[in-house]
Amino acid sequence: MDGAEAVFPDEMTWPAGDVGRVPFLAYTNPEFHKAELERFFYRDHWCYVGLEAEIPEPGDFIRTAVGERSVIVVRDDEGAINVVENVCAHRGVQFCRERHGNRLDQGFTCPYHQWKYTLQGDLRGVPFLRGLKRDGQVQGGMPPDFKTSDHGLNKLKVATRGGVIFASFDPDVESLEDFLGPEMLGYFDRLFDGRMLKILGYNRQRIPGNWKLMQENIKDPYHPGLLHTWFVTFGLWRADNKSELKMDAHHRHAAMISTRGQAAAAAPAEVTQVSSFKASMQLNDARFLDIVPEPWWKGPTAVMMTLFPSVILQQQVNSVSTRHIQPRGHGAFDFVWTHFGFEDDDEAMTQRRLRQANLFGPAGFVSADDGEVIELSQMGFEQKPFHRTVAELGGRDAADSDHMITETLIRGMYGYWRKVMGL
Repeated sequence: MDGAEAVFPDEMTWPAGDVGRVPFLAYTNPEFHKAELERFFYRDHWCYVGLEAEIPEPGDFIRTAVGERSVIVVRDDEGAINVVENVCAHRGVQFCRERHGNRLDQGFTCPYHQWKYTLQGDLRGVPFLRGLKRDGQVQGGMPPDFKTSDHGLNKLKVATRGGVIFASFDPDVESLEDFLGPEMLGYFDRLFDGRMLKILGYNRQRIPGNWKLMQENIKDPYHPGLLHTWFVTFGLWRADNKSELKMDAHHRHAAMISTRGQAAAAAPAEVTQVSSFKASMQLNDARFLDIVPEPWWKGPTAVMMTLFPSVILQQQVNSVSTRHIQPRGHGAFDFVWTHFGFEDDDEAMTQRRLRQANLFGPAGFVSADDGEVIELSQMGFEQKPFHRTVAELGGRDAADSDHMITETLIRGMYGYWRKVMGL
């Protein structure tokens, strides 16, 4: 990452050391986007690809993405987890179209020319490999020195921890533990503490905004108590809640930690005066706020982790999920939510997690707001490409904080972004 070649255009002005005023071009320039994919998604970084609970049996697979590259996560017949690129070694076909399934008996076959691959990604069959015998003559076939062992699928490096699967195209990437760093590792292990996970369901949406905006959104404690009526009115995430903001040593990853405060009626004037606070709002079904403290929380009622560049790990009261960021050009990204629980949950807790999951996702009581403002942000960036954002709440530096009235985590992320992008 040190000494990276700069990719910034001449018309972009961004003074050295400034991490609080991000040029709009960082979100709209296609060349930046290509460089981001290479530098953040395809080398030096681990990317989230799924949960082990999604592929519990030998032969189970899911199709997902690392950056903009389609990959397959598969459990082989010996129980090992492999991640291979979804590109046939013959003519480059994306051969797998199903989102999930089981290929224990047949492996993977490209539909174009029937090249067959094992669950480990090795080439095991080529039609007419040695040609076709006809009238005593051999017609066609691969050259004599063709070896199937030289033509397997592109295999990614794989790391798992606590039931979560990460992959990297970079064979020399640092260990997952070093990538997370000790501070983030502690919060990661708080959620993924060794208990078996249980998949509860998925949401999937395409948001018309730059992928970094979702990383920013979950590094931004400023907006939840202003944008989200649900959060501020029912006290789930509010400016007066006890809170902490933590970063890793590189400032690329972060955790926003909050403990639910008093009831809405007890909110201070600074909270009740914001337009999103609705003192008269009532629930038709009180079970949405049927919150039961769990021992593994160890205090906080919400921890939102952003692991750069690819995933958000969410614990909001009893709702837990992963949120996978999959870029689709500089102006859009797919956002895949995997809601889960734990195998030792009783039925009441499973139903509680499912009800509270309605806060999140494309039509969530909270998250629908985020998708809309990200789209509106992108529209503004495209309209005025040579302007810049202002993320200076709480100062101009980047450091951990014990309150939410700050944009320090965003500044930290762009300090890291500038370094890797060569400015």
